[in-house]
Amino acid sequence: MSGVYGKCFDPTGARHGIPTYPWRLAPDGLFTRRQLRAQGLRPGGQPIAAQAMRINRRTSTPRVAYLYRVDRALPVRPMTSRKWGALALAMLARRTCPSCRITYSYCISRRYGLCGICIDANHAAQTGS
Repeated sequence: MSGVYGKCFDPTGARHGIPTYPWRLAPDGLFTRRQLRAQGLRPGGQPIAAQAMRINRRTSTPRVAYLYRVDRALPVRPMTSRKWGALALAMLARRTCPSCRITYSYCISRRYGLCGICIDANHAAQTGS
């Protein structure tokens, strides 16, 4: 058993507090939130059943994914018209430049918070060209 595998394998939970398995080697019936969502399920308030752990080779820090029991998972709640409306407004805000108020067909970069035209205009004004 390698050192990294040994650090991540704790099926009783004695070392980490909850059962811990190496990345991609969790037993059947345990899924992450994303895996549950892909099946149309959600954790539904159940406690974390286990965790999958991976050690980063460069920094030696652990990466953890919490696992939930699929037999206790509940179906995803359906989207209501109010939720669809709120989502549409949020996406509209992400596509609208706050400086020129133009709405684009893509989301504006969060790095600058402006559209490309406004970034160029601000850069030209700052450099004086």
